Order: sequence, then C-alpha cells, then structure tokens
Amino acid sequence: MAARQRWGAALLALAAAGAAAEPTIYRHVDRFGNVTFTDRKLGPDYQVYRPRTKGWREAPGLTPGELARRRAAWHQAVVRASLESGMPVELLHAVIGVESAYQPRAVSRAGAMGLMQLMPATARRYGVADPFAPEQNLRGGARYLRDLLARYGGRLDLALAAYNAGEGAVDAHGGRVPPYAETRAYVAKVLEHYRLLRLAHSPRAAGNPHSLRRSNF
Repeated sequence: MAARQRWGAALLALAAAGAAAEPTIYRHVDRFGNVTFTDRKLGPDYQVYRPRTKGWREAPGLTPGELARRRAAWHQAVVRASLESGMPVELLHAVIGVESAYQPRAVSRAGAMGLMQLMPATARRYGVADPFAPEQNLRGGARYLRDLLARYGGRLDLALAAYNAGEGAVDAHGGRVPPYAETRAYVAKVLEHYRLLRLAHSPRAAGNPHSLRRSNF
C-alpha cells in the first residue's frame, strides 16, 4: 500500500510540475552539424528552441469498458508488434490507449497519425508508408519506442517524454522530462495505464514504481 501511495504521489507531482514556468532554451548548430542547447544566448547564432509536441489530448467520454473492448479487438496485432520489437505488450497497449484510444484513423492537431500517433517525419524514419495502416503504424511506433528506451538508458519516463515532445526537447532540458503541461500529463497517464495493465498480470511488479519504469528494458 505504501509503495502504491508513493507511486500515486509521484504521478501527481509529475503532472503538477507542468504548471511551472518554462525556461527559455537556446539551440545552436555548429558548422559540423553538432547541436547544443543552453539556457543562455551565447551569440547571434543561438536561436530560441521551440519544440513541437504532438498535440495530445485525452479522449473525452471514453468508458473503461469501451477502452477494454477496443483493447481486446486490437490485441493480436499488438502482440505481433511486441514480438517483433521486444516491447512489452502492456506498454504498447498503454501507449496506444492514451495516444489514440485505439482509433486507427486518429489525427492530432499537430498532425500525428494512427494508432500510435506517428508524426510524418517519424513515419518516414521507420519506413511507414501508410500511417493509417494499423500493422505498419504499430510496427513503426513500437520500434521508435524501443529506440527511445535504448537512447535514454531504459528510462521509461524519458522515452515517453521524447515520444510526445521529441528527443530534442528532452535533450534541451538536460535529459529530464520537459516542463510542458501536455508532456507531463501524457507521461503520467501512460505510466498509470501501464501500471494498471501490469497489475492485472503481476500485482507485485505493479506495486513497485522502480520496476514499472525499469523492468523489461
């Protein structure tokens, strides 16, 4: 019980931190293409960094029963993406449920598409010719999430933050979850969904915040 209370408090703190004032970050690209970020404008070539989140919004009015029905309908496709990418089935379900509520034709206000809400550049990067084709979208999203986890040393919170706001946003804030309200709320929501899905299969693992963020990666 104490572990679950600490986990709940951590999620509330993460969401609340999004309300803090966002610092100004500057981006610089040198003549070799190396990118650096700083909180000070060190010269005329340093430009204010304005990241673009994916425009995530929580699906309104979706009951737990309807979400479970959609999850069951897409389960076999998610299992296939899990086997191919090595990502836990529960994690993929958590991301899909929060990203698109299992709507394969979903489009965010920023242009993210499909079940795992791939931005056009991410879709191209992972060879997804049609982001609205569910199997393609799931494979591309699962591989992207796997690569983000590898990039951030298994830190699921950072991988999810990058999935929402981009790697540049995480890097610009010193390898921390950026202080954007959307991103903070998104990370907290996915982690909570993941916790609940794991709880259904392994109560001991779901009660341990550390294992939620690190286990299986």
